[in-house]
Amino acid sequence: MDRSQPKKFNTTGVCVPYKHYMLPVLPRIPDVTDMIEGEYYFILHAPRQSGKTTFIEALTDKINLECNYYALYCDLSPLRGTIDIDKAVEEIVDLINVSLASSGVDELNKMADTYNSIAAIRGSGSKVRMLLNSICRNLSRELVVFFDEADCLSGPALVKFLTQIRAGYLVRHQRNNEFPRSMALIGMRDIRDYIVQVRPEEASTGLASPFNVKKKALTLANFTQKEIQSLYNQHTEATGQAFDPEAIEKAWHWSEGQPWLVNALAYEVVVEQLKNDYSKAISRPDIDQAAEILIQRRDTHLDSLLERLKEPRVISVMDAVFSGSKGKVPIDSDNRQYCIDLGLVTKNEDGSLRPANGIYKEVITRVITDQVQYVIGDYIKIKKWTDGKVLFMSDLLKDFQRFLRHDSDSFPFNYKEFAAYKYDEATYAFILQAFLQKIVNGEAKVHRGFAEGSGRVDLAILYNGREYLLEVKLEYAKLEDSLEQLAGYLDNNGEKEGWLVIFDRDVRKSWEEKIYWDTKQIGNLTIHVVGC
Repeated sequence: MDRSQPKKFNTTGVCVPYKHYMLPVLPRIPDVTDMIEGEYYFILHAPRQSGKTTFIEALTDKINLECNYYALYCDLSPLRGTIDIDKAVEEIVDLINVSLASSGVDELNKMADTYNSIAAIRGSGSKVRMLLNSICRNLSRELVVFFDEADCLSGPALVKFLTQIRAGYLVRHQRNNEFPRSMALIGMRDIRDYIVQVRPEEASTGLASPFNVKKKALTLANFTQKEIQSLYNQHTEATGQAFDPEAIEKAWHWSEGQPWLVNALAYEVVVEQLKNDYSKAISRPDIDQAAEILIQRRDTHLDSLLERLKEPRVISVMDAVFSGSKGKVPIDSDNRQYCIDLGLVTKNEDGSLRPANGIYKEVITRVITDQVQYVIGDYIKIKKWTDGKVLFMSDLLKDFQRFLRHDSDSFPFNYKEFAAYKYDEATYAFILQAFLQKIVNGEAKVHRGFAEGSGRVDLAILYNGREYLLEVKLEYAKLEDSLEQLAGYLDNNGEKEGWLVIFDRDVRKSWEEKIYWDTKQIGNLTIHVVGC
């Protein structure tokens, strides 16, 4: 079985064998009807596996059933990797004809393969426009077109396609120049990223820009926690299998409503773990176990996200997120919006960025720290930092200091050595996390807290019912402020002891200056300041 695409589950709902459950389509993008009624051309963007195609296919059916307009769905994914302009335009014409032929509307079916002779005598600069013009002129109703996977086009081929769309748009109300009343480009990116991709640095798109067509960029919202409960309740009503309230909360924690993850978590529990035994209620530990399996397995959807982490424009943003750096990425940065559009990060209330959900956070950090664990090698095999009941965190961190100092010459402190994941600011945080992950793997859990602009990384090691809380500082800050932050962290979690790890990246300082240990008492709290 291809686990990357669960066969019994829909990307926008949860189902049991042969029964599909879905939320109503239109409420997920309430503005889309206004765009079509207003004759607008617009962008619909959302991360991979968020239900875009399912949404557009359902919307196409809805429009055709309502009989006000015709709707045509055209998948441009076969164009991926096509660079030649003439070939790309020919393929777009072919794909439009394929879409006409496969439409469930008889009048659209009759349009298939009718206009090849017209298109054949035109240059690549007008074939798409003339084809759409001819189709619209011979239909009894106005046409709405959805181009899915539009961002498979790139460079000059993308410009040529959008230029023809704009040319048709500008004359669509003139006699014999009919053109689709509304059109959407569907993909992972907002129109801003199309512009960044095709224009040179500092260049203007100008009045002739095809991007002026765009009225509004819409995005497909993740499920809310209430909608997750609604989906899972449909499963309960159909099978009698209940989800505990805490299970719903954990599904929200791990997925934050990302449709593919909501689906995959339920599938993993119901089908893979419980083998469709509906007599067993689904609990919080079941969802946690499913999340861990997804994190370790890294299905195709997750792997595609990891590939993005190698892109320089993604690294520039994610480095700031994973280090807690302040002001490293301008608030209006195209790279920042690009990472949001990809679904890698989401905004906090203050506008700062954090990983989009719990599963993405774990997958990304584990992949990057895996690169470091190879270097750690056999160092930790001869060490034991627990007696089976208590984790000797102070001893562990003192050994980490010795490891850091002893292996500094051979360890990849230069971010370029982190294989394809070239992170700079977050390097030290990843080194510590790799050390901890290697040590506690299988015996404890590492929980991570990241947020751009926080100035720190929070770590919690869960072992034998106790939390060992660490705060990692990667930027210079007043010690009093750092101690106050950690003290609040300890109070919130009911712990009396914590560790403040401060990495000094000043290359002019010796290891004697960087490595130190200082224990502070703040009221009834004990905080160990660990210099690295």
